[in-house]
Amino acid sequence: MAASLSPRALRYLAAVAQTGSIQAAAREVAISASAIDRQLLQLEQDLGLPLFDREPRGMRLTAAGEVVLALAQRWRADLQRTLSDLKQLQGVHQGQVRLAAMDSHANGLLPAFAAALARDHPGIVLEVEIATPDDAVRRLAEGDAEVAIAFNVRPQRDLHLVWTTELPLGCMVAVAHPLAGRAAVTLQDVAQHPMAVQSRALAIRRYLERKHAWLLAEARPPLVTNSLQLVKSLVCGGTHVALTSELDAAPEILAGQARFVPLQDAAAQPQTAAVVISAKRPLPRIARVVADLLGQHAQAYLAQVREAPSRVGPRAHRPRRP
Repeated sequence: MAASLSPRALRYLAAVAQTGSIQAAAREVAISASAIDRQLLQLEQDLGLPLFDREPRGMRLTAAGEVVLALAQRWRADLQRTLSDLKQLQGVHQGQVRLAAMDSHANGLLPAFAAALARDHPGIVLEVEIATPDDAVRRLAEGDAEVAIAFNVRPQRDLHLVWTTELPLGCMVAVAHPLAGRAAVTLQDVAQHPMAVQSRALAIRRYLERKHAWLLAEARPPLVTNSLQLVKSLVCGGTHVALTSELDAAPEILAGQARFVPLQDAAAQPQTAAVVISAKRPLPRIARVVADLLGQHAQAYLAQVREAPSRVGPRAHRPRRP
């Protein structure tokens, strides 16, 4: 990092907050402990408030210190974006991009995307934070992420959708499950089997409660969880079924462990997936590079899933091209 562009007092405060002592912070930033202490004392004098409680076992941030630490973190993020933009002016794709993604993407489309990004743009550091769709949008709005890939993002003036697609609702089942051979299923069919249901933290559960509350009542799901990975493990084990999208079920479909049976219900509202950036904040050029590449990768990944032999439905039975 360009130290000359970063206020020393904020750097020192962040180092002490992270390490818990002035001595440890001195080793971290390669400066004398006395210099750090002088800077912190001067900062406290200027602000008129103590920033640390100096205790026998180390330094602990006060409430005022927490506020100043948040400023230091924002300054660091802004500095990273500035350095990235300066590199771009030199024609170099280099810098850090923060991506907010969903839990289902962690073992789905993200590993291959991260590998491709590292191969084609080795100067870009991708920082991935797993979040709920609501949290992902909040991170964009607050400047804590440059790019998000999320489900069911509502159109907003402050958001720009780089890529989006519809994801029809369907039933994920094990390959040996009685429903696996169906070309389509109804909600009544699904209700005849034990269901693994996502918690209200996920949008699909809120949709089911809003549009198909009878299903949750009649099926009496024996498991409710905010872990999609647990839901999918139960489905692949053959004990449960789950209503979800083919993007959520993608890794298991491609591995031949599960099948996605389309839902035959005219009233079933499809979900959406989108790669999103903020429309109100300046975006580093490399962040737009990442957003565009992620949208292209997501589209190709979804096409691969829809061509997989284990996906039930008309597309799965089309003859392969020579």
